[in-house]
Formats: sequence, structure tokens, C-alpha cells
Amino acid sequence: MSEKETALLAKVPTGLFIGGEWRPSSSGKTLTVSDPATGLDLLSIADATVEDGAAALDAAVAAQDSWAATAPRQRGELLRRAFDLLQERKEEFALLMTIEMGKPYAEALGEVGYGGEFLRWFSEEAVRISGRYGMNPEGTGHMIVTQRPVGPCFLITPWNFPLAMATRKIAPALAAGCTVVVKPAELTPLTTLYFVKLLEEVGLPAGVVNVITTSTSSAVSAPIIGDPRLRKLSFTGSTPVGQRLLAQAAQGVLRTSMELGGNAPFVVFEDADLDKAVHGAMLAKFRNVGQACTAANRFIVHESIAAEFGRRLTERVAALKIGRGTEDGVTIGPLVNDAAVDSTDAMVQDALGRGATLLIGGARPDGPGSFYPPTVLTDVPADSRLLKEEIFGPLVGITTFSDEDEAVRLANSTEYGLIGYVFTTDHARGQRMIDKLDTGMMGLNTGLVSNAAAPFGGVKQSGLGREGGLEGIHEYLSTKYTLSPLS
Repeated sequence: MSEKETALLAKVPTGLFIGGEWRPSSSGKTLTVSDPATGLDLLSIADATVEDGAAALDAAVAAQDSWAATAPRQRGELLRRAFDLLQERKEEFALLMTIEMGKPYAEALGEVGYGGEFLRWFSEEAVRISGRYGMNPEGTGHMIVTQRPVGPCFLITPWNFPLAMATRKIAPALAAGCTVVVKPAELTPLTTLYFVKLLEEVGLPAGVVNVITTSTSSAVSAPIIGDPRLRKLSFTGSTPVGQRLLAQAAQGVLRTSMELGGNAPFVVFEDADLDKAVHGAMLAKFRNVGQACTAANRFIVHESIAAEFGRRLTERVAALKIGRGTEDGVTIGPLVNDAAVDSTDAMVQDALGRGATLLIGGARPDGPGSFYPPTVLTDVPADSRLLKEEIFGPLVGITTFSDEDEAVRLANSTEYGLIGYVFTTDHARGQRMIDKLDTGMMGLNTGLVSNAAAPFGGVKQSGLGREGGLEGIHEYLSTKYTLSPLS
């Protein structure tokens, strides 16, 4: 570990942030965060107990009324100050994400930019919360519709985008006037802890944001979700975990936002610009080493161009450099842990065993770190696991289609519906695909769609609700209607 990395880690809080104070776990226990590129330990941090979770919710509840009464402009300006300070420290945040999560430094810088935009966007949306006023149809009174903060929220973030997933939830909640308890993933909590320290520096009132880190997520989360004072649950993660959380949230009829699994189709028609399609594939598949819910999973390519698409993609993949994300020129870092390597390799071996053809990769490297080489398979049989399950790794599986109807059928043949990618130069066909794909988002001739100003979310078992965009703040607001009679 370099001196720069050691100095940065010394700035990261290691306690729980509850009621405006950093404190150890009530049990005194800690959990250790490791570098997936080396396997070496980075920091030991507080391991929250059920009692710590209850204290965090107590703090959020205690601060709720005063934060909701804080002027929208004041809430927005606090978020704007956080955005500005984040830009000043972007290199620190990028380096911290690289060493705790593994993504290449250049990508981590990109995440700082993307994650920061949620702070800027919702700082502007805080002052645009609106209602309506008008006469009722009968002419007997005035209808007053207002928007109010839903109340204390529990935000559960994933490990793959440690900063952006925190800002995408915290920023709209604060803008709307809600207090929060945040539980970052056990594998990558350091970025969230450092970000909350930044919020503390810009003047966040005590209790508005509380952070608990824990190795026993289910045990700590269940009492928080079951507490009648909690009014909102937001979760990003796998569909099976989301289903369990929804069942728990149903007991209290909580407002929920669920950004769950994906199995994104990447459809390339025979008239597509292949250079754009291959470039889009590199973005959609290998960003974050394929560890993204928006990552392209199933490459559905017209039979007339599948061989050429595979050849060009393999050439691009061969040029990728694997290594620790802090090293110059590295474009593929490690997977988050050895379990992720095992899962990716199992999918590769399953496809090969069913008759797929290996174009590149597919062999686990020796040495330390949770690395897996970018891998391209073609002629992938329909019953292969990689065409049915979400892939969280640098694995491309190419299958073919013969006409548009078959492409649509293959693209929609999944319980997921987060995002799809389509490449075609036929504008009418592109419009038809927008209408026919069962997804909450779509990239048309592009492999990158995420933007703070756009609504992010899926359909079917990919989730409920939207994050970002004009829609994002409404996930943290409740609508109240009042009738004021004329007499």
C-alpha cells in the first residue's frame, strides 16, 4: 500500500455515525474491509448491533420534524455545498473506491462525477416541490394538494457503486425533508463513511443522516424495518433479497423503492453500425468489470453479423489491461471477492459444457486478488446459465436471432426488466423496440444511459420506483389533499 493510500485511510471514520456523533459499536466488535486486488486488510470499522440500529433510527426520528421544517432553499444549499466539496476531493474519493472496491481509478473518477450530480440535481429540486390549488368540479370548494416528506427512511446501498448509490438515495431524501438511516454494504462501506464525514463538514444537522455498518445485515435491519416510526425503505441489490425486504416492509405498509436485479439484452440488428455496437458493448459490459445491474448480459446478435461482431469485440477485449485499479493503464480491476470469481467461472464452464465456443479468456489467473479475465463466448446455447441468470462479471455470451420478432421474444424472455440495449440504423425499428422491450430503461445505439436527470429503475422483478430525474424526489414525498369549502 502506498503512502498516499495509507494517509487517505487515516482520514476515514471507523465508527458509526448516530445523532451527529461518531461512536463505536455497542458491542465493541469490528469488521474488516479488504482490498480485493491484493486480499490485504484496509481498515477495521465498527460492527453495528441491533441496539445500534435502534439508536440510529431514534436519532432520525428525533430530527425529522425540525429537518422537514427547514426551508427548502436551506436544504438545497447544504446539498450544493456537499457537491462543491466533493468536487474538491474527487481524487480522494476515487482512490478510496479503487482500493476498497477494485474498479480502475479512471472509472472511479467517473463515479465521483456521476454520484456528485445527484447532489447538484436534488439541490435544485428541493426548491421545486410543488402542489396545486383550484376549484373542485362542483364549484363548492377549493382543492389544495400539497407534498410532504414521507418521514424517516432506511436506505440500504450495494457494494458496486459505493458513492453513487449513496448519493442517489441520500440526496433526494434530504431534499424532500426526510431524515435517514443508511446501511452501506459490508464489502465497501468506507466510501459512504467518508462521504457522511463530508456532509458533517458542510453543516448537516445532527440526526439527519445516520450511518450503521454491520456484518449482520438481516439481524440489524429487521427491527428497523419493523419499527412503526419508519416510513420509507429504499434498497438496491439482488431480487431475492429485495423480495424478502418487501415482505418485511408490507407489515408496516412502508413506502418502498426497490432497484433490483437485471438481465439486460444487448440486441444488434443486421443494419447496425458495428463500430458503434462494439463500442457500446464495451461500455455496457465491462464498466465496473461487469459488476453492474445495468451491465449487458445477453448479447443477441443477428445471425448474418454475429461472427464479425464477435471478432471485433474480441479484438477490443484483448487490448484490455488487467490489474490493481491504481496502476497506470489498468482497465479491468478485480471482482469484489473470490465468491464472485467462482460464480463467473461456473457460468463460463456451464456454457462451454453445453457447446459454447470460447473466443478469449475463460481461465482463472494465478496469484493474489479476485481477478477474472474478460471472456467472450459465442454460439451460446439457450439453456446456458449465463443467458438466464444475472452475470456480475466480465463475461460476454453471444447468441443469434433471424428476425425482429425473434429478437423481441429473446430479449423479453426473462423475469427481469431493468434495461435493454438496441443497435440499429433503422429509426422506425428503433421506435418499435422502445415500445416492445419490457424494460424500465433502454439505450438506443448507446451502451451508457445513466444520468442524474433521468429516472432510473425497472419493471417486472427488477424493482419498484425510480431514482433520479424529476421522479426521484417524489419517492420521498407523500401527497395530501385538502378540501376548503366556499361556505
